[in-house]
Amino acid sequence: MRVNLLDFDRDGLIGHCAGLGEKSFRATQLFRWIHQRGVADFTQMTDLAQSLRLKLHDCAQVQDLRVVSEHVSADGTVKWLFDVGDGNAIESVFIPEDDRGTLCVSSQAGCAVACRFCSTGHQGFSRNLTTAEILAQLWHAEHELRRRLATTERVISNVVMMGMGEPMQNYNALIPALRAMLDDHGYGISRRRLTVSTSGVVPMIDRLAQDCPVALAVSLHAPTDALRDSLVPLNKKYPLDELMSACHRYLVHAPRDFITFEYCMLDGVNDQDEHAQALVQLMRHGAGRGVHAKFNLIPFNPFPASGLKRSPQAVVQRFAQHLQDQGFVTTVRKTRGDDIDAACGQLAGDVKDRTDVGRRLARTTISISNFQNPSSKHEH
Repeated sequence: MRVNLLDFDRDGLIGHCAGLGEKSFRATQLFRWIHQRGVADFTQMTDLAQSLRLKLHDCAQVQDLRVVSEHVSADGTVKWLFDVGDGNAIESVFIPEDDRGTLCVSSQAGCAVACRFCSTGHQGFSRNLTTAEILAQLWHAEHELRRRLATTERVISNVVMMGMGEPMQNYNALIPALRAMLDDHGYGISRRRLTVSTSGVVPMIDRLAQDCPVALAVSLHAPTDALRDSLVPLNKKYPLDELMSACHRYLVHAPRDFITFEYCMLDGVNDQDEHAQALVQLMRHGAGRGVHAKFNLIPFNPFPASGLKRSPQAVVQRFAQHLQDQGFVTTVRKTRGDDIDAACGQLAGDVKDRTDVGRRLARTTISISNFQNPSSKHEH
């Protein structure tokens, strides 16, 4: 069986080529052809020795993901659904903006974390992606977009590991993919522009700080353990004290001097004044003391199975203002691609559910209702 060269960062490719009797500079040349130029056909890699090209033809390939569907939003957002075999599919989303192009990349087929407000979590978990499957999303998007725009310039400047799955639960495949994205012989993405989002897998946060420190985003969504236990079940294993301590340790190694905390705004659940006050308390006087925080408030994208509603815009703005008044940089995420189900929390390619997620979420629905105040309901 031929090995997929997208499975390697440059060090891995050097090791693979060494096994073929080739020197390291040949592996670097090959790496550039694949990632900088998007070439999959070895015969077109004209500065490689013909003997190496013949070896590669026999034992290797550059295998793209099969596109099941592609949708382009009215705002220019592009969503790809990729087939990863055995009935599993994943999604990637490109978001164009005036000053950058961002690709949202998946790390798993489905997700086992089962956050209450995320449609991907509702479909359950199928399997981890390989390094090649993670990296192929960037390889496909970057070079396909270049072809369409008729440019040799880089189109994707930012990558966020915020697609389907919890990246930290697929750590061994994640790290080589990140290193290939950062490599100047590959995509040359800045550490500040490569973000890993986690729901709070504390041991892996500490490992990432040592192995490949990039920008870190934490899916927080609640200021107390009691509420977060219902919204983000992983909190029961790694409660806020442990999570915030890990964030503090990470900042020593991080390329940015802050951690981004993502906060999905849920009507009557986590969007009231007391929640904003508790969030300030957590950051100023609780376990988050000493963690320089930036907040990204995310409008909830409703889906029928969630039983939740989006916070009204006025409530979101009031919440943001409260945090800003306390000196925290706070942004409200602009919804993009929601007409093609590509907005945050909407990525839910068809996968096989092997985790009995329906039964587990039914229990969560009962517990979360304890946090909703009937008097705070709003008309939409």
